[in-house]
Amino acid sequence: MKNLQIIFTQIKESAISALHTMYVNKVRTLLSTLGITIGIFCIIAVLAVVESFENNLHQSVESLGNDVIFIEKMPWTFGPGYKWWKYISRPNASIDELKNIEQKSELSDAQMLTISISGKTIKNGSNSATGTDIQGVTHDFYLVRNFNLYQGRYFTENESENGSMICIIGYNLAETLFPNTNPINKSIKISGIKFNIIGVFAKEGESLIGNSLDNVTIIPVNAAARFVRINSDDAQSKIHVKAGLAGVPALEQELNGIMRSKRKLRPGQEENFALNKITLITQQLDKTFVTVNIAGWIIGLFAMLVGGFGIANIMFVSVKERTNQIGIQKSLGAKNYFILIEFLIEAVILCLLGCAIGLLLVWGIIAILGAAFDVTFFLSIKNVVIGLFTSICIGVISGFLPALSASKLNPVDAIRSK
Repeated sequence: MKNLQIIFTQIKESAISALHTMYVNKVRTLLSTLGITIGIFCIIAVLAVVESFENNLHQSVESLGNDVIFIEKMPWTFGPGYKWWKYISRPNASIDELKNIEQKSELSDAQMLTISISGKTIKNGSNSATGTDIQGVTHDFYLVRNFNLYQGRYFTENESENGSMICIIGYNLAETLFPNTNPINKSIKISGIKFNIIGVFAKEGESLIGNSLDNVTIIPVNAAARFVRINSDDAQSKIHVKAGLAGVPALEQELNGIMRSKRKLRPGQEENFALNKITLITQQLDKTFVTVNIAGWIIGLFAMLVGGFGIANIMFVSVKERTNQIGIQKSLGAKNYFILIEFLIEAVILCLLGCAIGLLLVWGIIAILGAAFDVTFFLSIKNVVIGLFTSICIGVISGFLPALSASKLNPVDAIRSK
């Protein structure tokens, strides 16, 4: 217990001495920590931004469904020799195919069909929103797509089947078209056609995979027939199938068989449809995130290497300036390890100061990005700990040789030095 008290007292006195030395030499301290500041900023900024994007990606996947398979004519990923004209000529997903899947699929929990109509103008009196997306959906949309309602309700089954002229609008559209007004039971015009609003989606924020409902209006798919022929190329139709307990791989095989049978494809004949999964996107993005993280570490470590040399150089200068003081300390009984720890702590404190400045800069940048973009950016405790640990390691490594040289000084020679 006594030894622990001695060590704690020594660390405390060393820290006070180091802080005093840094305060006396403010400019030198600032310049010596600059490399560490840049290094920590590069590493933690990249880690924080990537982690924020990854978090946003996972939230987007959860809302769209990582257990959902999308049946459409265009694949989401493709290799070399991609023949786009071959995929364009494929037939669109149809309501008949949706009904066929509903009847034959034993491994799915829910199915729906959506058609997307882009570039429509929505009006409410003098307020308008241009270039918006309209989605016509079958009734099971609420079972396949995860969402919350801010106001109102969802379609009834009769409303969906009858193609009632009703809609649910995104949060941003509600604010644009009905500022400071409750939009429920009010009407809007989509390309001149009147729709009654029965619900407003809760705000979701920007999505990394572009599936946010904030600027989207959904209507029953049969009502969408007023704008576009449902099976035409303009409709951009796709079938969404939610996997049951058997999982996505088993459902994928089942759907492949059902679709081949429905489209009368012979054995060995190439599919004229694509079975897409969210994992196809997330896997590509995960690879990108890993690459960006590595690049951030490489840039940051180079900056910290330069900063480490700067810290080591400053520590050697500090040892030279305080040689006489070291001699006096040793003559009064200070052990070698006391001198060693004193200079090591000074080097670590210099690095931690640079780390603190770097983390503050990262926090500032993240706050600016969060205000500029509708995406949640955050600095996690894990990244703060990484920054602190990295700084301590750099401080110990860069300060060890100067501290060791100080601890080995001969007290007589040190006292005589000028």
